[in-house]
Amino acid sequence: MMQRIAGAEWSMGGATSLTDIVAPAVSDVVAPPITDIVATLGGPTPREPASSQPWLIVEVSDRPELLRAYHALRRREFVELQGLFPRDDTDARDADSRTRVLTALSVDGRVLGGVRIHPARDGSERIGWWQGSRLVVAAGIGAAGIGAAGGPGLSRGRIGSALVRAACAHALDVGALRFDAQVQDRQLGFFERLGWEPVRAIEVAGASHQLMRWPITRFQELVDATKQPLAGLIGSLLPDDRWRGDDGVPVPGGAGVVTCLDAITPSMVQRDPEWAGWCGMLVTAHDLAAMGAAPAGALDALAAPDGAHARRVIDGIRAGADALSLPVLGGHTQLGVPAALSVTGIGHTLDPIPASGGRVGDAVTLTADVAGDWRPGYLGRQWDSSSWRTREELGQMLSAVVRARPHAAKDVSMAGVVGTLGMLAEASGWGAELDVESIPRPPRAGLSDWLTCFPGLAMVTCDQPGASFADPGAAVSATCGSLTAAPGVRLRWPDGELTEALAGDVSGLGAAGAAANANESKTTSRR
Repeated sequence: MMQRIAGAEWSMGGATSLTDIVAPAVSDVVAPPITDIVATLGGPTPREPASSQPWLIVEVSDRPELLRAYHALRRREFVELQGLFPRDDTDARDADSRTRVLTALSVDGRVLGGVRIHPARDGSERIGWWQGSRLVVAAGIGAAGIGAAGGPGLSRGRIGSALVRAACAHALDVGALRFDAQVQDRQLGFFERLGWEPVRAIEVAGASHQLMRWPITRFQELVDATKQPLAGLIGSLLPDDRWRGDDGVPVPGGAGVVTCLDAITPSMVQRDPEWAGWCGMLVTAHDLAAMGAAPAGALDALAAPDGAHARRVIDGIRAGADALSLPVLGGHTQLGVPAALSVTGIGHTLDPIPASGGRVGDAVTLTADVAGDWRPGYLGRQWDSSSWRTREELGQMLSAVVRARPHAAKDVSMAGVVGTLGMLAEASGWGAELDVESIPRPPRAGLSDWLTCFPGLAMVTCDQPGASFADPGAAVSATCGSLTAAPGVRLRWPDGELTEALAGDVSGLGAAGAAANANESKTTSRR
């Protein structure tokens, strides 16, 4: 991974942390000259940057000469100058194959600094817990700095900022959900200006440090894009009852009839029509199951550019209808228009389960089918555990909620596991915590992707602690959190730390009618 940075200013959104210090020893180890690939291939030669805006290259380094240069800078700074370590500052992280070293190079190949990122603990990369450390910038670069060709411009602060931002970006690339750094006290302001947040004072190698953390906003960005606008768009249309914001509702006067509606992303209907048809039936069956309803049938509204494309979507619908015991009762089909699909589900239950029934202290359970793999073409975004399951397997998974009858249930869809839990907590008038080590997930999926993807068959439920959940068959069910009085969703880590996943309500629709009334006296400080 290589990045060019004009003036060493690299503007990155939501990333991570580094450690130790921005060290004041231009290394005498020089990297090989860097070839301009564009020029080599006959492309236009870029204009020389102004001397006040030199170019800097930050790359993930595995070249021995760059690693030697980086270690030489570290030894000079942390051993010889600061005396933090008696003879050598290397440790087990340097020998760990999961550790990544980023070096800052001038365009003529000089090693100007470096930093490393690595799992915070052995195995913590599985849950997205990473740390930055051994940040160092070569001494001999004064306040005026050095330019790409020897002139002024690249200061230590700019080089250090570029390394920190690059490390944050790389941590996001490897799936970090928490990124920490142990920072010397005198560098606190430097990191705060880059967006880092102090956590508490600590001691490292006998010196005073601050534990600092980069706020990772992956979950918040997802719900802001998919759910946060809902209150302003549809809030005034919805009745203020216990089903407000739920995926399905009982039909007034319908004697136990419940209904739900789902639309499939048009681009997915266009590019992967069979999968779109299958998913239309899957999410509809899922919505009915979350309410504890027995499926009765479905209505589909299908648009397609031509009959051939429509037939492929219908093949997926037919397969889903059969496997999910959700017969198609009717619908509407239109040709000669852009591809689109929506499915209305109809079910029956005399005692539907709301998403708004959670109570403070309730245990949060995630039930998910963790077999399968990423759908081809949707790596990190859509998990397929269902298209090859038998009707019996799918039926046992989908009927688990009605057999368990928890206080509240919601199926996981666009907002991912964290966003879905946030919506359930919001509808119930509360917040939630998730224990990252207890969340069931596929071995082949990183936790950051798993918590933000469409997971196929997955359900979030809340019930009193100790309540048993019905056997979900081939799926996995685990208690992994609780509802809390504080709004939003937080992640609980193995060391007891809490990090913010969602700051507050997900959709802005607030507590559903019955939940809002029941909790009114307890939530005066909530909003």
